[in-house]
Amino acid sequence: MIETKDGQKVQTEKRVLPGYVLVNMNLDDEAWALVKNTPGVTGFVGSGSKPVPLSEGEIERILHTGKGQGEGARARAQVEFSLGESVKITSGHLADFDGEIVDVNPDQQKLKVLVNIFERQVPVELSFEMVKKIE
Repeated sequence: MIETKDGQKVQTEKRVLPGYVLVNMNLDDEAWALVKNTPGVTGFVGSGSKPVPLSEGEIERILHTGKGQGEGARARAQVEFSLGESVKITSGHLADFDGEIVDVNPDQQKLKVLVNIFERQVPVELSFEMVKKIE
């Protein structure tokens, strides 16, 4: 999520269902015994003795919570970048400079790009929104 703290936009991680583990499995007796006897497992969602499967709609809602809302969705919708790829900086102090990607941090939506400034390679950290791929 992107929150505003002290006038600054800060990207934070929000837990959707703290304390819960979602498991995708075929529920046969062997798998059920394995999960039920795992240390730390205290209970299951459902009213009976065995867990109740979630519907496709519930799974989509849980897995995609926070996406599709405001600025966070726009940041995550950007093109994927890869190491060694050439990019052009489109905004900020170094706009119109070209560089080569040396590090990608998808969680923070940041890139480390080597930019040639005064005939020296300088590493610069940029957000995904500040660059575009050079074709």
